Amino acid sequence: MKRSKLFRQSLPETPLSSHIIHSPAGKISSFFPSKKKPSIVTLPTNQEPANWVPLNLGRTELYLPLTFPTGQTFRWKQTGPLQFTGVVGGSHLVSLKQLDDGDVGYRRHSMDDDSAAAAAMAALLDFLNVGISLSEVWEIFKASDPRFTELAGHLGGARVLRQDPLECLIQFICSSNNNIKRITLMVDFISSLGNYLGTVGGLKFYEFPSLDRLSQVSEAELREAGFGYRAKYITGTVRELQSKPGGGYQWLASLRGRDLNEAVDDLCTLPGVGPKVAACVALFALDQHHAIPVDTHVWQIATRYLTPELAGASLTPKLCTRVAEAFVDKYGKYAGWAQTLLFISELPTQKALLPISFQNEMHSNKPKKRRMSGNKKMPTSTTPTPCS
Repeated sequence: MKRSKLFRQSLPETPLSSHIIHSPAGKISSFFPSKKKPSIVTLPTNQEPANWVPLNLGRTELYLPLTFPTGQTFRWKQTGPLQFTGVVGGSHLVSLKQLDDGDVGYRRHSMDDDSAAAAAMAALLDFLNVGISLSEVWEIFKASDPRFTELAGHLGGARVLRQDPLECLIQFICSSNNNIKRITLMVDFISSLGNYLGTVGGLKFYEFPSLDRLSQVSEAELREAGFGYRAKYITGTVRELQSKPGGGYQWLASLRGRDLNEAVDDLCTLPGVGPKVAACVALFALDQHHAIPVDTHVWQIATRYLTPELAGASLTPKLCTRVAEAFVDKYGKYAGWAQTLLFISELPTQKALLPISFQNEMHSNKPKKRRMSGNKKMPTSTTPTPCS
């Protein structure tokens, strides 16, 4: 198979100094467990959880509004002011809230035993990628690019998540040539095939369905649910994963230890997975922190800041590789995090909050829409997502 040459060389994946957090999970007195495991809980929209457990993550390490509603994941929902709810570790339903002192509070929506509480906390910290100090990453970016010094006051706390590989893969297959609203509807449908965990803020939450459960869903059912041509990609990918030696979960997890180019090549053997989707999965689930998903939005960022000489060119696979390399050359082994921060800065909800000088720079010399070679249009979306 022809390799996708994303970078000239692989970069070491040694994390920065660990951001160690010691925090008890705490008991939950306001929920009443059912006899089933995991417990099913319901939290009314107007009920504010008490006794948030602080995670000792300051505003510069994790700011929820710049992390969850930015296209990394479509399974976490806003369930209150500065509050987001989702599932970690497969079956742990948790909420996070930005507290008044800037810290992030944690709430586990069940009353399982202490071992389950410890497992939920460990899964949450893993999901939040807290082994990487965001403050140290920002210092690297500031040294490489003076613009990050000013951006820090506006984008501090925007963190790249470490998602479950299967969840991330299915979500970003749904994201191809799509917009956030429709992606979310598709992901919600897929999620509803899993075990129901509870309701928070009037929203229902589920375990992500297993490969076995996903294999029971037909292409026709997905098309009926509005997935369109993506239906065949999802069912095809599920079949391919089930055929992997050791199972699809083990195969996906093994990609975390592979070279980036190898991981992307392997992902691209799955139906509906191209280099952009593969790079998203690599960045958001496989510890490939220098993976760069290149689409029209990232192309515009690159030609504005990194490769202005390419502004008049047609975006070909070869130039996608060149753009990815430009990010790595500029920002190093956490280039994918830098690209994510710049991407977030261009979201409509964030752009208006940036300094006027940045807004003017974004609008000046804005590249025209490009086409892939062969006159194939580059994918666009009503609202940009990292892999749309």
